[in-house]
Amino acid sequence: MYEVRFHGRGGQGAVTAANILSVAAFKEGKYVQAFPIFGVERRGAPVAAFLRMDDKPIDIKYQIYEPDAVVIQDPSLIQLKEANVAGGLKAGGKVIINTRKEPSEFDFGDAKVYTVDATGIAIENKLGTHTNPIVNTAILGAYARAVGNVSIDSVTEAIMEMSPAKKEANVVAAKAAYEKVVGV
Repeated sequence: MYEVRFHGRGGQGAVTAANILSVAAFKEGKYVQAFPIFGVERRGAPVAAFLRMDDKPIDIKYQIYEPDAVVIQDPSLIQLKEANVAGGLKAGGKVIINTRKEPSEFDFGDAKVYTVDATGIAIENKLGTHTNPIVNTAILGAYARAVGNVSIDSVTEAIMEMSPAKKEANVVAAKAAYEKVVGV
């Protein structure tokens, strides 16, 4: 089983990202589970979403405490002790971060770090606003390239089905991030 934890802020689309990735994995014949957890339910508050995928049915129904990969949509969450973005990350796990920084600027132990400027890509594609860009589809493109267990084609198909608005712009953002992710 492969488990992913998404960290973002309310309004960035972390829950939608987990749902879109689950549809992409399902299209490839995997069994999936995607679900969120909320604290204070308001825009800007830290949120987490979870995704499990496997080749066989998934019977467990609890949060992911030891993810194989962590997706960080807002790099300011790295500094928040309450968010604990890398908490429980499996040895050799993968961390995908929305940032302009290089992977070498982060220390997550033996984890492999990938970075992508999902914010810049979202703004370039008019996804959200300059002050509140929606980075979820861009970060999924980076995920597809960095992790490789779901294809970019399945991700873009799922975006076309699941995206509530600007479907084509979201696909362009995912493909751009797929090409621009650093660390591969």
